[in-house]
This record gives sequence, structure tokens and C-alpha cells, in this order.
Amino acid sequence: MGTTTSWVTGREHDSSFAAPSGLMGRLAGRVMLWTNRQRDLLPLLDIRPGEHVLEVGYGPGALLRLLSRTGAGRVAGVDPSPEMRALAVRKAPGTEPGLGTADRTHQQDAAFDCVVSVNNVAIWPELEPGLRELHRVTKPGGRLVIAWHGGDAPSRLARGLRLPDKVLATLEAALRERFDDVTRHELPSLTAFVARRAPA
Repeated sequence: MGTTTSWVTGREHDSSFAAPSGLMGRLAGRVMLWTNRQRDLLPLLDIRPGEHVLEVGYGPGALLRLLSRTGAGRVAGVDPSPEMRALAVRKAPGTEPGLGTADRTHQQDAAFDCVVSVNNVAIWPELEPGLRELHRVTKPGGRLVIAWHGGDAPSRLARGLRLPDKVLATLEAALRERFDDVTRHELPSLTAFVARRAPA
């Protein structure tokens, strides 16, 4: 279990979900597989054949595996946990799960048509450095999708993890400072923002 600071609360917290490690981290990964309904996000991502996709905070690799079946030309990911990387390598063969964070992806400029982050933005240490980095790796004309627990038919767990309206407004405003055409979407178990980078 690791210690991390959330930009939402400004406080340090211990969480096997924020920084999975050891036995508890592996158990957290299994819980993520059971509870995250990431398939609901695929229509919103709208991955086209040959596109390059990056997932930030891929956890045990469930969405990486779904993305690898969309016809994408490249599916890569960054996650701070070696334990999650080991799970994702097995769960999503043919993808590129690497180590990194939202603010340090270790990817090239404008490398991805679509960048996606699911259920981890609220545990980033800082919002602005993460958005700055994800803007950098998104191609001009490409899109960033950030989703968090919520939606219009959330599970009991998701209801308990919803972000306050004030926090969602802060996230939306920060996205609008860097991206064009920011839209909010209520999926069954996720509240998602789609932000497009201006074309070159």
C-alpha cells in the first residue's frame, strides 16, 4: 500500500487503489476488474481503425483488453504500479502497459489520437500537471476522455464515490483552459468529459 496526495482533498491518504502494491494491491486489482464497468465507455471513446490510444491508470488491464479489440493500431498505457503492470501484461496481450503517471507518461509529443483515464483523476496529486502532460501527448484534433464514478444509474459503490459538483466544475474548467469542445456525459456508472485538442 502506498501513500499519495489527492488534489481533490489536499490530504495524504493510504489506498491500495491509488498506489497498488503487494498482496493488498493485487486484491485491489481484482476488485477493479469486478466493479469497473468500462465497456460502457467504448461508444464514447469511438476508437477508429488504426488509431493510437493511451490509457492512463490502466490498473489490471480490463480496458486495455477491450481497446485492443477495437481495431486500434496501437494500445499503450501508463500506471504507477508494477503489480498492475504484471496483471495487465497477462490480461491484455498485444498492448503496451508501461510504468508512469498522468503527469509523467514518458510518451512522445502528439503520439495518440485518444487518451483515456477512468476512475483515477481524483487521486492524481495535482490536476494541472496531469492535464498539461495529457494535452502534450494528444495529437492535434485528438481527444482526451476523463471519467469518474457516477453516471445516471450508478451502483451503490459508485454512488458513494461520486465527486461533488464543485470538483466536477473545477475539472471541467481546467479542461476548457487547455482543450477545445469540452462536453460532459452521464453514462450508466460513469461521469465522463470528452475534451478535444484543437487541430493543427
